[in-house]
Amino acid sequence: MDIFYPIQILADWITYSILHFVKGSILGGAVDFFVNDSVKIFLLLSVIIFAVSVIRSYLPPEKTKKWLTNRFEIVGNIIAALIGIVTPFCSCSAVPLFIGLVESGVPLGVTFSYLISAPMVNEVAAVMLLGLFGPMIALLYIVSGVAIAVIVGFILGRLKLEYLVEDYVWKIKANCQTVDIKKTFTDRLREAYQYTLDLIKKVFPYVLVGVAAGALVHGYAPENLLAKIAGKGNLFAVPLAVLIGVPLYSNAAGTIPIVKSLIEKGLPIGTALAFMMSVTALSFPEMIILRKVLKPKLLAIYIAILTIGIIFTGYLFNWVL
Repeated sequence: MDIFYPIQILADWITYSILHFVKGSILGGAVDFFVNDSVKIFLLLSVIIFAVSVIRSYLPPEKTKKWLTNRFEIVGNIIAALIGIVTPFCSCSAVPLFIGLVESGVPLGVTFSYLISAPMVNEVAAVMLLGLFGPMIALLYIVSGVAIAVIVGFILGRLKLEYLVEDYVWKIKANCQTVDIKKTFTDRLREAYQYTLDLIKKVFPYVLVGVAAGALVHGYAPENLLAKIAGKGNLFAVPLAVLIGVPLYSNAAGTIPIVKSLIEKGLPIGTALAFMMSVTALSFPEMIILRKVLKPKLLAIYIAILTIGIIFTGYLFNWVL
């Protein structure tokens, strides 16, 4: 039995018994979708954020930097990409960590593996994909994103583009906060709980907006419209989805419900995931953040390679599935 079946029962009860929507109606189906996915995503977010917060408390910045240096560069690329999975991508985390890594002597290509992985492979999105689409889709999402981050980071490292990083970055002495190794496990759990609570408060309103949009698509979008526009027969569906996603702005958690609805309406999974990745990894706000530390030419190179990687991933998913 589906582990989320009790949630579906709860959603049906709220929609049809409490709110008295007509079962089988378009509006009733949309509301049922909204309630079901809202509860499901709330539970998934709470569990994964709490677990990642506890794990992250054992990773001091100094130790992280040490892992990324004095090794074969490709190993550093892999580790950096994996770190990017559990690191939130925002101005208060990505840019300071980028500066800290560069200042500490971590190769630029290794640092780019982090910059690519952080927005592309989101731990919340991975868990939500697991719950909504199953382990195969979630694993493909993680593996493809990490592979792109490692390969692109390694290539950028070979190009020796350090001169295209803003000059002030090289002059900054990063103020890295150390992790108190004397914290008890209870302290870590308490801090993880508080962090989870604070983050849920900030993120979940956007999730609800995403779920609501997904519910509208689920309930009201014509059945075959999206399949005709960006179906398997359209060779340019993936690049088109990426172009549409760039001007938008959302986190991965808020985009997943929309992606789920698009897939249910006939959009190929690869095309839908390419759309999601472009929204989270190539959005204008994120590029503005990166412009603080990257000169225009390097930012353009980063955008071009990341775009190619996302398009490749979309075609790969469509081909495999």
